[in-house]
Amino acid sequence: MLFDFESMRAVTQVFVFLLAGLSLATVIGWVLSLTNKQKDYTELKQRINSWWIMIGIFGLALVMGPLVTVLLFAMLSFIALKEYFSMTPTRLVDRKVLFWAYLTIPLQYYWIATGWYGMFIIFIPVYAFLFIPFRMVLAGETKNYLRAVGNIHWGLMLTVFTLSHLAYLVMLPSEGEYQSLTMSGDGAALLLYLVMLTQLNDVAQYVWGKILGTTPIAPTISPNKTREGLIGGVITTGVLAMILAGLLTPMIWWQGLLVGLGIGIAGFIGDVSLSAIKRDIGIKDSGQLIPGHGGILDRLDSLTFTAPLFFHVMRYFYF
Repeated sequence: MLFDFESMRAVTQVFVFLLAGLSLATVIGWVLSLTNKQKDYTELKQRINSWWIMIGIFGLALVMGPLVTVLLFAMLSFIALKEYFSMTPTRLVDRKVLFWAYLTIPLQYYWIATGWYGMFIIFIPVYAFLFIPFRMVLAGETKNYLRAVGNIHWGLMLTVFTLSHLAYLVMLPSEGEYQSLTMSGDGAALLLYLVMLTQLNDVAQYVWGKILGTTPIAPTISPNKTREGLIGGVITTGVLAMILAGLLTPMIWWQGLLVGLGIGIAGFIGDVSLSAIKRDIGIKDSGQLIPGHGGILDRLDSLTFTAPLFFHVMRYFYF
């Protein structure tokens, strides 16, 4: 054997299984494109290639340690906020205010890197939310003022505050616990557990919807989502969460089941919330950054709701 698999910590073992699954998907896509040339598998190939890039970046961040992971999510927040402001209408007079919105990103992630939880949890929903309307008042334009404030506030909440909970997950265990790299429940394992379950929940809801879906659950927002798909996805996510809980988190099986069910429901809410924004604006995707997936917000929408939920469960009950 090239390495002792049993001696690898849990997060690495699960990551290896993910790589194996993605390798299998790559082979299947390659075989399909060779055996059925009448059908176009370009989007499937683009999605698989994008997953390779995303898993590669994610794996690199995990290997490099918590501070690199914090920087990675700060960069993702910047891209997501830029994408959000690109797709939503912004008043010309508010262009200078956007500078202050972007400035919240390094500050929010600085609180995380230094472990300043008190400031992390109130900086955006209190101080930034009060300062930005004040700065907009100084611009002297009152037409559509309330709508403009709401637009910037929701952008910060969606792309900076909620996503920053992902970065804080890697800082949750004490430094001594993290350096041991052996304790199940370390920050890297928590992050992998949440991201993996959230993404698999999206896939499970899609697959169950295709197989059993008959009853639309939000026809005016996302016509393809069905009640059967939601229920099947939530149950699948709950079962997977229960199986992986003892390996990647401090939870026991029934706690993992409850958290998994919550992740399934929260992921659905995050998905339809972004769909509502896109339908309001009249666009299909938030961007074109990730081939086959759309924009970064299209890929992270479910995490905007699952990250705060999972983070606070972990922090208040286990750390």
